Amino acid sequence: MDTVPVMPEPVLPSTARLLLARTARTQREGRAPSLVAGVVRDGGLAWSAARGEVPEPHADVQYRLGSISKTVTAVVVMRLRDEGRLHLDDHLEEHLPGTPLGDRTVGQLLSHLAGASAESPGGWWERTPGGSLGELGLGPSDVVLGAARRFHYSNLGFGLLGELVARLRGTSWEDAVTAEVLAPLGMTRTTPRPVEPAAEGRAVHPWADVVLAEPEHHAGVMAAAGQLWASLTDLGRFGAFLLGDTAGVLDPATLEEMTVPAGVDSSAAGWASYGLGLQVLRVDGCTLVGHGGSMPGFLAGVFVDRDEQIGAVSLTNSTSGVDPLVFGLLTDLRAAEPRIVEPWTPAPSPLPLERLGVWFWGPSPYVLRSVGSDLLHLGPLPGRSGRASRFSPRDDGTWVGLDGYFAGETLRIAEDHLDLDTFIFTRTPYDPEAPVPGGVHEHGWQ
Repeated sequence: MDTVPVMPEPVLPSTARLLLARTARTQREGRAPSLVAGVVRDGGLAWSAARGEVPEPHADVQYRLGSISKTVTAVVVMRLRDEGRLHLDDHLEEHLPGTPLGDRTVGQLLSHLAGASAESPGGWWERTPGGSLGELGLGPSDVVLGAARRFHYSNLGFGLLGELVARLRGTSWEDAVTAEVLAPLGMTRTTPRPVEPAAEGRAVHPWADVVLAEPEHHAGVMAAAGQLWASLTDLGRFGAFLLGDTAGVLDPATLEEMTVPAGVDSSAAGWASYGLGLQVLRVDGCTLVGHGGSMPGFLAGVFVDRDEQIGAVSLTNSTSGVDPLVFGLLTDLRAAEPRIVEPWTPAPSPLPLERLGVWFWGPSPYVLRSVGSDLLHLGPLPGRSGRASRFSPRDDGTWVGLDGYFAGETLRIAEDHLDLDTFIFTRTPYDPEAPVPGGVHEHGWQ
């Protein structure tokens, strides 16, 4: 029996007016020929609107996604990783031989740390028809930085990842992403080329209210970097995917892995980074994940707040000049309809209670506490600074760090001490009865 999809609860009328007012102002002030936008929660669009020359139903009109296509490409790469077909530390040469970036890894390409040129050689690929990988004629000049030296956004890098997907799947990039991502998510109005109804890409003159049609073509091997078109409804569904409604397309733990920033300290205020095919931003004290997109004639955005379980999407047919709308929509929705969190309920501790409480790293007090029935948290006392991480149990009785400074590190819990990556935490400061590294001075505390 077919299941009836659960429709998201609509936003309140007052919230709808607030969101519409922001959308209308963005379209007018940005002089966008047309603009559609929406907010996402509970699996899909909870509100949407259109401004400008948009045919009805507005949520079914296709716009070009631009670089949001990169995230779709990355999902297939991560599926290949989960299947054991590749590892993120594999050199590109192992799967796609013959390129000047062969010594760079798959993970570096996904996170724009491979030092690949920002653009492919030849004509501007976004405005000229593309060909095969061989026709690009890649050479040493397409490697512009050393591996893992710094973040450097690379359309070329994702073109290569799209070719990697095609080679390993034995099909085209388009067929792979359609079969493995778009179809399972029900994104039937997301296609490599426009299917009516679709907006025409426009450039708006900077000094006059006139427009110019932008070209549209297939980008060839560069398609994986920005080829896809989608409707607002489909982009909202992809937003729901980023919030965790993966429909079996990706393991939730793998999606979480994609959201982890590469090469930045995510505890610092006001940062922007890139995970594995996803932009990760800190905006107004909230961490947002998703991607922006631009192609000649189009701008797009999908960003979600995974903590609040809300997202926002927008599509417009203008080359430039339209301020990002999704961040403001998220701010409005968060303020107008704050999330009602699940109630706290008692849960059994994963450790005996006597193992929890205050432990000392040298003279510094830390608290080990349970989080629900299956996680631990070790961090400084409230009001003090220090390193903090959550830990998940392993089958051998140890615990592995999930985030923060101790991500990936092993925590071992003994009766009189904690052993965490050579750091020893004791019940009293520098307990002489515990295996404190370097020992404790024989005279003790004076």
